[in-house]
Amino acid sequence: MSHFSRLYEENYLKAIYKLEQRRVGKVNNIALARYLDLNPASVLEMVRKMAEKTLVQLNPDKTIALTDEGTRLALSIIRRHRLWEVFLVEKLGYPWNAVHHLAEQLEHIDSDDLVDRLESYLGFPAVDPHGDPIPDKAGHMATPESLSLSVATEGATYIVRSFADTDDAFLDYLGRLQIRPGTRVTVVEHQEYDGSCQVEVNGTALQLSEKVAGNILVAGA
Repeated sequence: MSHFSRLYEENYLKAIYKLEQRRVGKVNNIALARYLDLNPASVLEMVRKMAEKTLVQLNPDKTIALTDEGTRLALSIIRRHRLWEVFLVEKLGYPWNAVHHLAEQLEHIDSDDLVDRLESYLGFPAVDPHGDPIPDKAGHMATPESLSLSVATEGATYIVRSFADTDDAFLDYLGRLQIRPGTRVTVVEHQEYDGSCQVEVNGTALQLSEKVAGNILVAGA
């Protein structure tokens, strides 16, 4: 397989895994195309090739599901990505909200030995700089309970655990709001009209859009 073919395949595997974990609607050709910002016809062709390699299963209702092998590979890619993010932040001094795209490139280095050495060098971290759990070598990954800030209880205080979106632009925005893993957030009010959420962070009142609140994952304080 060429480098670019493997890179595309790995991106698809990771995308399908993340869509499956979100459990918001069916994972199908349209949802995957939207997530990857690609033409649906191109996505369908790639998914068919992956099905031939038994990495995904195409169901009668046109949904897409990872096979056991597809899941194993997806978790391996996610492990690489999150370990590289830890390395970039802890060892090279990059800001926590500016490493996603760099890690996207580094995750495609195909060397299990390198990743094992990297994990050992970092002291076997449990989570990445964004609070996401890191799969171990066997593909096991902790799944801590969390909920979206958009459905959190009014008047309650929560701890930010992680983010459904880890794009650098979104993380940069959160950084300016002083919201990061470990931040305490009190939900003041949900606006029924537009789905926005008024919160208090470090004594400052903030109005978060429905999209922003929906991508912030929290746990009880």
